[in-house]
Parts: sequence; C-alpha cells; structure tokens
Amino acid sequence: MSKVKLTLVKSTAKRTPEQRATLVALGLRHTYHTIEKQINPAVNGMISKVKHLLKVENI
Repeated sequence: MSKVKLTLVKSTAKRTPEQRATLVALGLRHTYHTIEKQINPAVNGMISKVKHLLKVENI
C-alpha cells in the first residue's frame, strides 16, 4: 500500500462545518500539522473535499 503525506497549510477559520469535520477525520489539528495516511478510496475522497487547504506529497 502506498502512503501520502498531508500538511494543513491554510487555516480552518471561516470554513464550512463539513470541511472542518473532514480535517478532524483526517487527523489534522492545526496549521502546518503533518500526517501520513494509507491511500484508500475513503481518504482520497476526503482529500478531494479539502485539497485547497492541504499540501499533498506522495511517499
């Protein structure tokens, strides 16, 4: 399985509750917080919903 590295690069202020919930579900807590996730369809869907707030890198 491949992994992806996600970094929250924009603030969650003035974002919709759905976008905030998606970031919490991914495990991103604050700006410039970085996590690694296994790629699967659920994670890909969450990334696509908030991709304008993230920096995504393949590992």
